[in-house]
Amino acid sequence: MTPSLETHYLGLTLPHPVVASPGPWTHDLDGFRRLEDGGVSAIVMHSLFEEQVTAESHLIDHYLDYGAESYGESLSYLPDWEDYRAGPDDHFELLGRAREAVDVPVIGSLNGATPGGWGGYAKKMEEAGASALELNLYDLPADPAESAATVEARYLEVVREVRSQTDLPLAVKISPFFTAPAHIAREFVDAGANALVLFNRFYQPDFDLEELAVIPHLELSTGFENRLPLRWVAILCGRIDAEFAITSGVREAEDVIKGIMAGANVVMMTSELLRRGAGRASEIVEEIRDWLAEREYESVEQMRGSMSQQYVEDPKAFERANYIRTLQSWRPDPSLGHGEP
Repeated sequence: MTPSLETHYLGLTLPHPVVASPGPWTHDLDGFRRLEDGGVSAIVMHSLFEEQVTAESHLIDHYLDYGAESYGESLSYLPDWEDYRAGPDDHFELLGRAREAVDVPVIGSLNGATPGGWGGYAKKMEEAGASALELNLYDLPADPAESAATVEARYLEVVREVRSQTDLPLAVKISPFFTAPAHIAREFVDAGANALVLFNRFYQPDFDLEELAVIPHLELSTGFENRLPLRWVAILCGRIDAEFAITSGVREAEDVIKGIMAGANVVMMTSELLRRGAGRASEIVEEIRDWLAEREYESVEQMRGSMSQQYVEDPKAFERANYIRTLQSWRPDPSLGHGEP
């Protein structure tokens, strides 16, 4: 019997767990079609950023205030609203067109970390046809006067704000940099998240020593980065009432299989598809199917969570005890002369 790879995520029934996370391909319809033809089961669209919404608001205020002291007939100061198009409007239009262009679900994405009304754009994504929503809390708290409690309270307010604006299933994409990740994960779910995406990948700037400038520098993810979300999904699975998505460092069928065994509903990819093309998704799906068949699994559901903390023989392997064991596991290579007097 052919194993079933069917999985469920954000109210969607998907044929398999390999999902395309946001990337450069979702900026045009051809990119969406390439991902669908490549074999992904769903696509997370690139984010509408809080900064875009803020810029639109400032632009509208500028036009409304410009020339306010002139005589009332000076309507030419105002933009032609039928032709007026700001970034968010283009984003919603592309989202709607993408939903018509592909048969796989398209998940809308909001990226921000401060409350203040922009959560209302979640409703516009729903109206544009988004199959579900992902709220990406990409933030780097750098103010020494701002406490961890204040930061977390702000994030939770954003989640509640977005939740209040839409009935769509909502995933929250978070960073691993919390004092108590398990606690804040539960708080996000209590605030209205249906799923958690682990983890946000923070891009680090570099220094240009010739220009003496701080510059952006993007490195595609590596397999090693997969271990952090794998660990935390395994810890949280069965302990909070949420679905899970793993992202970062997913390159092989084994990475997807490990993610499902940890407890994930889907596993998301960007870097591997950029390296090897959208068709890499189909290859990975077939490799997963073969792996399950060889081991006589009937479905991915059968193995979901089987390696989570609540089911493994040694639950402490996910916590502090593993730190000591990992350090003790290293052995020097005698050929390199380590430890020689």
